[in-house]
Amino acid sequence: MAVDEATWAALAATLTLLGLAWTWVSFRRRGALAAMRPLGLTLLPVAAWLTGTLEMFTEIAGSVTDWATGLVLNPITWTGIGLAGLGVVLIVLAGVLRDRQLAHGGRPARERPAQLSEASSTKGGGGSPVVDDDLADIEAMLKRRGIT
Repeated sequence: MAVDEATWAALAATLTLLGLAWTWVSFRRRGALAAMRPLGLTLLPVAAWLTGTLEMFTEIAGSVTDWATGLVLNPITWTGIGLAGLGVVLIVLAGVLRDRQLAHGGRPARERPAQLSEASSTKGGGGSPVVDDDLADIEAMLKRRGIT
């Protein structure tokens, strides 16, 4: 459907007149400063018509509409959307679970040593398992000072 130049000019003029009315109302109610934004927006339809971008925007909107209507009725597309959603959920879930594991002092399974030595796994007989010797030393110093 080809739209002639007069139709684009009429659309730009209509949008400009509506914008001028909005600008006038803003000026009367809140002053010149409040009318500056509506006036700026009022100039955009005429600028879009003069540069040819008004037609481009309507063609883009028409193309997006055609794509969306084809999307609604196409099961293959919905399968792709479902797989994309599942992929995003798996990526986010993996990050959340890894952060939770690291927050609890654990390391990812691939980074864990096969066995921990007795000296680094407990400190002082009845302590909790400690993975790092430095942390065990800090824990011992805190216990000596009565901080648990």
